[in-house]
Amino acid sequence: MRTMLRSTALVDAWFDMLPPEQQDTAHALRDAVMAAAPGLTLSVKWGNLVFSHEGTHVVAIVTHKDSAHLQVFNGMALTAQFPELEGHGKGLRYLRTRYRYPVDEELVREVVQASLGIIGPQ
Repeated sequence: MRTMLRSTALVDAWFDMLPPEQQDTAHALRDAVMAAAPGLTLSVKWGNLVFSHEGTHVVAIVTHKDSAHLQVFNGMALTAQFPELEGHGKGLRYLRTRYRYPVDEELVREVVQASLGIIGPQ
């Protein structure tokens, strides 16, 4: 069974392996998520930066060629409240941030806190 890798060095290495044009957006997304919920645990899983609360995955940063996605694991339950969430399927939704564009920190905060509200009390 695979486990999440949580070392600080591995998280730092995840940022280092990103192409330079992706790093600023990924850092800004990480900072916005951690400002919204400082108690989240960071790990690298599936090649992505995953944020968890007591072992439950909340959000992840997933990089693509032209944008970074803040993947929301229980995003399907938030689509009525946040029409900005994209995607289809049973549960996952995401916020897309194009590289070299500012991260909507307020929206990230609201989505992360709403996602945590579904999981349970912090």
